[in-house]
Amino acid sequence: MIRLANFELRRGENLLFKNANFSVHAGQKIGPTGRNGCGKSSLFEILMGSLTIDAGTLTMPSHWRIAHLAQETISSDREIIDFVVDGDKSLREIEAEIESAEARNDYERLAVAFDKLENINGFDANHRARLLLYGLGFDQSQINLPCSQLSGGWRLRLNLAQALMSPSELLLLDEPANHLDLNAVLWLEQWLKDYRGVVIVISHDREFLDNVVESIIQVEELQCQMYVGGYSSFERVRCEQLSHEAKTYEKQERRRREIQRFIDRFGSKASKARQAQSRLKELKRIKTETAVDVNSPFHFTFFDSQMVASHLISLNNACLGYGTDVVFSGLNFRIQPSERIAFLGANGSGKSTLLTGLLGSLKLKNGKRSVTKHLQIGYFSQHQIETLELSVSALQHLKRASPEASDQDLRDFLGSFDFSNARALNPVESFSGGEKSRLALALVIWLRPNLLLLDEPTNHLDLEMRRALIYALQSYSGALIVVSHDRHLLRNTVDKFYLIEDHKVLLFDGEIKDYESRLRENQISIKSSRLTEGKNILSRKSNRQNSAKERVLTRSLKVEIRRIESEMRDLQERVLEAQRILADPSSYVRENQEKLQTIVAEECRLRAYLGQREDRWLQLNSEIEHL
Repeated sequence: MIRLANFELRRGENLLFKNANFSVHAGQKIGPTGRNGCGKSSLFEILMGSLTIDAGTLTMPSHWRIAHLAQETISSDREIIDFVVDGDKSLREIEAEIESAEARNDYERLAVAFDKLENINGFDANHRARLLLYGLGFDQSQINLPCSQLSGGWRLRLNLAQALMSPSELLLLDEPANHLDLNAVLWLEQWLKDYRGVVIVISHDREFLDNVVESIIQVEELQCQMYVGGYSSFERVRCEQLSHEAKTYEKQERRRREIQRFIDRFGSKASKARQAQSRLKELKRIKTETAVDVNSPFHFTFFDSQMVASHLISLNNACLGYGTDVVFSGLNFRIQPSERIAFLGANGSGKSTLLTGLLGSLKLKNGKRSVTKHLQIGYFSQHQIETLELSVSALQHLKRASPEASDQDLRDFLGSFDFSNARALNPVESFSGGEKSRLALALVIWLRPNLLLLDEPTNHLDLEMRRALIYALQSYSGALIVVSHDRHLLRNTVDKFYLIEDHKVLLFDGEIKDYESRLRENQISIKSSRLTEGKNILSRKSNRQNSAKERVLTRSLKVEIRRIESEMRDLQERVLEAQRILADPSSYVRENQEKLQTIVAEECRLRAYLGQREDRWLQLNSEIEHL
């Protein structure tokens, strides 16, 4: 098991943990949760050994291998499939041994290296890497491309594939579901369920946590508190605790005020001095309970939008695509006021293409786009944060959008997104990814749109901000179209689903749970066909590998045969030389008697050893014939 006992950690001047305890048992799957900056990622760094605790003890099995999801985007020109296989470092080390042994014609060492490769299932490494890539949404045409040709989101998927490829007893994943579509999220959930080691996963996707982890560790007030169950279970228990603590706090505050009033009133009177001192001691004895802030720091709503009677946008016989590639042809689609729609489909199916076509930023190749006179679109995508000017503050961004608005109104609005006081004046370059997403979303809401187009709006947002966004969208009066892998968001904000696949946009008859079931059935079917394909590939590989091993063994045997043949030639020459001496009459004169006895003994020894070498030569040739 892993155990951090009574540990303390500081990052600069910030104290993150004090006398905290954190423990995980073998095979356990847990999800740390807590506000941004509370220390969740620091826990990962401690476990990986890149960060040392300031006090306390860390106990961890020394033989455990650790795999983690790298957050930096790669810039390598290495082929995608090779980059993923690189995650298995022991495999790469054995391959280097094989290469070295082949270069030196060291067939014994080569045979040993092949045995090592077989013991770690190294012969099917490429097949396993392909399955990981397919599960995460890559297709056959991509796997031999250089990594540098991928976008940032796809490179992070590639980091995830490499982490899953790494043999490990401890797997550390920080926001693995970001940049995945729902199909890939469901696949990852199943993969993690099947994983036999310890999984510690940080995620702001509550349904992902519900489906993967069996315990939640809340990081709050310098401590780590374990809760059994998924995130929904934790949330229910935590709400009960907060309600109880709030009541306890209120009772304590009432008693504290009563005591303080008595001390203030009678503390200076000699007749009441003893009682006042007694009350003062009681005041100190009362357990200090921090007032529980049950309210989120986010409390924004959408402004009432201008209502429109007719349809907002219509695409008639539209053709959408990029360059010579056509994504949709002959498309007819219409958005009515107050409609709440989600686009479903695999990555690359055209969901974002349709959004940008509706927005008008992607020009139609053919057909017509019609919009109503009073249309006001609010568009948010995961790439919106790239349009923020880093040297400008949140307040300045909002001021540029509405020069006529007062600073106080702008500050009040930004405060509802937790950009209060100095934070509203700080340049955007100091913001985290989540804060940039919050600001980009705030800028969209400020425009009072009557149509919201949201493309993966929850990436980089923490659980509290996601909850606040759901509440705000539930009361939003305009039309809404969402592309998201956040199932909780979709369940609670939309009532109509369109499925985008095979270059078509079709109304989906069902709820998000029905779509999940459909995806799981497809995954089972695909997995079955790929397993069959994999068995055929492995069967062919096994034949080639057995042939390769036979060739290696044959070469090794032939090397030994040549060495024995050389020894036999030398022995035969020495036997003949001894026999020549023994055939010479002069060898039998009296003065050569002692020498004669030595030569006779040597000739007998040589012939016996030559016989042994001949037997070994026959045995080796028999083994070659058998192979």
